Amino acid sequence: MGHIQGKKIWITGASSGIGEALTYRLNELGCFLIISSRRSEALLSVKNNCKNPEKVSILPLDLAAFNTLSEATERAIAFYGRIDILINNGGISQRSLIKNTKFEVFKKMIDVNYLGTIKLTKSLLPYFLAEKDGHFVTVTSLMGKFGSPYRSGYCGAKHALHGFFDVLRMEHEKDHINVTLVCPGFIQTNVAKNALVGDGSQQRKQDEATANGMSPNECAAKIIKAIEKNKFEVYIGGKETFGVYLKRFFPKMLHRVVLKSAVR
Repeated sequence: MGHIQGKKIWITGASSGIGEALTYRLNELGCFLIISSRRSEALLSVKNNCKNPEKVSILPLDLAAFNTLSEATERAIAFYGRIDILINNGGISQRSLIKNTKFEVFKKMIDVNYLGTIKLTKSLLPYFLAEKDGHFVTVTSLMGKFGSPYRSGYCGAKHALHGFFDVLRMEHEKDHINVTLVCPGFIQTNVAKNALVGDGSQQRKQDEATANGMSPNECAAKIIKAIEKNKFEVYIGGKETFGVYLKRFFPKMLHRVVLKSAVR
């Protein structure tokens, strides 16, 4: 088990939800943080709400702007002279039936949730290789392990992350580079409100399962514990986490359970 105190950590998607909660908890642990998202003003608010704001640096970032991510990585390293952990948390969800969803929505799911995360990871990988040390923590979803109606594009992108980072771990374990995949279920964030519907606009409404889910603070605590234990994969949430095991051993039962309980 490794202690996370004092580590230099870069968090994407840090302006709200899980990323914001991770920022507060890691700041309390004395970590030096770089926080990123598209919303500069929201990042400043998060920084000002930290107990030790002097240990928080802001780096605005758009994961879909691929050509900016290499330069952003150089800037991130320059803040503290090193990065120990990258927490890939930025992303966007979807709530629409396949037949009603424009291709552009599927493309955005891949661009933001998958390709942007891959580009950022590859931009930092040479640095980790040179240091012979580093930890990639990628927040995917339980939807990266099994599917659910209205989330086809989101599920596809999250499944892709698992394939990529499992291989990254295999290829670079010898270089002392660790990979942890974090799979949250229902967490009380704005993920449903911000989700895209079929025409590409935002849903702008919460769903009951998300509203009644685990708090971001509790989720963040579990993520930090998984990082310190160098877990390969961790499932966080309530009874929805059992879907992972149903998928593995009883896939037809999972199919029926998900159809019965599917929420938009």
